[in-house]
Formats: sequence, structure tokens, C-alpha cells
Amino acid sequence: MFILSNLLAQSKTTSKLRFDDVLLPIRNWIEGIEIKNTQQAKELCKLIPAQCPFERDIQLFGRTLFHIPPLCKLNPFYEQLVFLRFRALCFLADECGEDVTAYC
Repeated sequence: MFILSNLLAQSKTTSKLRFDDVLLPIRNWIEGIEIKNTQQAKELCKLIPAQCPFERDIQLFGRTLFHIPPLCKLNPFYEQLVFLRFRALCFLADECGEDVTAYC
């Protein structure tokens, strides 16, 4: 009886889904994307921005009213996307011998 109650208690605690557990398959899918050709690498470099596009200074009559900080780190897939862009840049530079300064 004691063993059965322990098993039930353990199954209840392990069955709770955490937010990270739900996103794990998508993270693994992004990390598993293979860069196979030049066109794919170029499209990834164009699609994934080098800097956070949300960071802004709001100005009125030449005076800064407030600053919007970069919000990209709130994206749960930020690290995977930045690494995917890095792998695409490395593919273009190392495998294709292209100049990647246009994507930086």
C-alpha cells in the first residue's frame, strides 16, 4: 500500500508540464535544421535579424522621450534562432567562401 501511494505521488509531480517542456520539441527542431545550400543560408541570414528590431529611442522635437529596450531575449527561441543565423553565416563564409559583411 505504501509503495502504491508513493508511485501515485511521483506520477502526479512528473505529469505537471512546465513551459520549457512544451517548447522543447520546437527548440530541438530549430537546432536540427541543416544548412545544405547557399540560397537557404542567404535566406536565413536575411530572415533572422542581426540586432533586435524592437529597440528604439522615441523622440519628439529632437529630444528623447523614452527608450524601448531590446525585447528579443523575451522570445523563448531567441538562442536557437541566433545560433541558426550564426551557422548560416559560417556556412556562407567557410563552405562557400562568400563575404558575409552584407549580413552583419
